[in-house]
Amino acid sequence: MNWEAPALVLSSTLFSETDALVHLFAPAQGVVHGLVKGGGSRRSAGIWQMGNLVQVTCRMRSEGQLGLVSGELAAANAARAMNFRASLACLASVCAVTDAALPEAEPYPGLCQDTAGFLSMLGTEGEAGQGAEIATLVGWEVILLRDLGFALDLSCCAVTGETEDLVYVSPRTGRAVSRAGAGKWASRLLPLPHFLLDPSVNGTPQDWDDGLRLTGHFLMRDVFGPVHCPLPSARVRLADMVRALIPTVASGEES
Repeated sequence: MNWEAPALVLSSTLFSETDALVHLFAPAQGVVHGLVKGGGSRRSAGIWQMGNLVQVTCRMRSEGQLGLVSGELAAANAARAMNFRASLACLASVCAVTDAALPEAEPYPGLCQDTAGFLSMLGTEGEAGQGAEIATLVGWEVILLRDLGFALDLSCCAVTGETEDLVYVSPRTGRAVSRAGAGKWASRLLPLPHFLLDPSVNGTPQDWDDGLRLTGHFLMRDVFGPVHCPLPSARVRLADMVRALIPTVASGEES
């Protein structure tokens, strides 16, 4: 019942005066909960910051029991992201969505690797990197939906079969729709930001807002809605932050 592996810290809360209850995401173990003795102390609290990568040792007496966790910091993602508002908002959103969406103790090794890669990029390019970070986060949410069994099909138009000028997604089927295929139903479809089709493009705040509304629709419909839960508050705050950028950029000012 014991294991050792690199794990991402999804959340950490005080369990007693000095101990901490942590939620971790490890490749082979999935999302697991554990107790860190002294994890809430001034000396150790920095290790268990949300978003950090920690080399973890977990010991359990029996399956299903809360494990005793210890660990050493491997990558201080939280400290780097804290320097920039967008980076911190992305980190908080990804950790909260992961923690709330994934079933406990089910392995998602590919998603864990993708999540670790995303968290490691946050804050590395400063304010100039916010576009790439938000666009990558939307792409990460598409991957999360796929791994949970709710894949979007952005390969071709659901109406015409063409692969060019894909600008919408059906909110019912999750399939892409071209401008020509949308016709009079365009107003009922979700905008498809180009950066989801071309990763070399970061897009604009309007594109980021469109992307977050797109993935947010399917997260609510397929992941959180069926269990009567709202989108995590950190995800809502990120969407609000992005939406607030639109008038600034549209008026020709820099954020």
